Amino acid sequence: MIHAVTFDVTGTLIHCPRLGELYAEVLNRHEITVSPEEARRLVRLVWQELACSADPGRDRFRSHPEGARGFWQRFLERVAEHLEAPIPSRFAAAELFHRFGSPEAWEVYPEVRGVLAGLKNQGPRLAVISNWDERLPLLLERLGLTPFFDAVVTSSEVGVEKPDRRIFAEALRRLGIEPGAALHVGDSPLEDVEGAIAAGMEAVHLDRSERG
Repeated sequence: MIHAVTFDVTGTLIHCPRLGELYAEVLNRHEITVSPEEARRLVRLVWQELACSADPGRDRFRSHPEGARGFWQRFLERVAEHLEAPIPSRFAAAELFHRFGSPEAWEVYPEVRGVLAGLKNQGPRLAVISNWDERLPLLLERLGLTPFFDAVVTSSEVGVEKPDRRIFAEALRRLGIEPGAALHVGDSPLEDVEGAIAAGMEAVHLDRSERG
């Protein structure tokens, strides 16, 4: 019997359809010329670069000397390096940090609220397990998703990232559920599926690649 279902966030519950447009808008305002299409490509590329060098045993946001803001400042600098552009000012990074912490930047996938409501009515406990910084709980609240969940567990809070089994264990501890009675749903075969299975949970890979 499954007594708890946990969810990844980005690419699973919500997405950012204007990712490239938001980066391009801010960078162009700060005198770095880039098209939305190129900005979107570079953001995804830099995220993969930094993910490959990240140690899941240390949350990348909390372990940065300047916290999450420092991580995202470095992220933006790396995007600029690919463009062979000057280092963006801290004002550009601060604006993007604010924009992506706001609900206006995000969309909830159309079926999500209905699925969560149906699960909630059936009785299993629900939680979020996400490699996110400290902005996530407020963002989920402002998107109207918080009432569905019994716990929101972020890597920046726990200090480790998926696929490290400890972040899954912390979520299950808060829910009061044993690993064998829990199912995790996410879009990453490594972070979500392999991580959850290593923690003793069941796992479902949610592939939204055709929907963007």
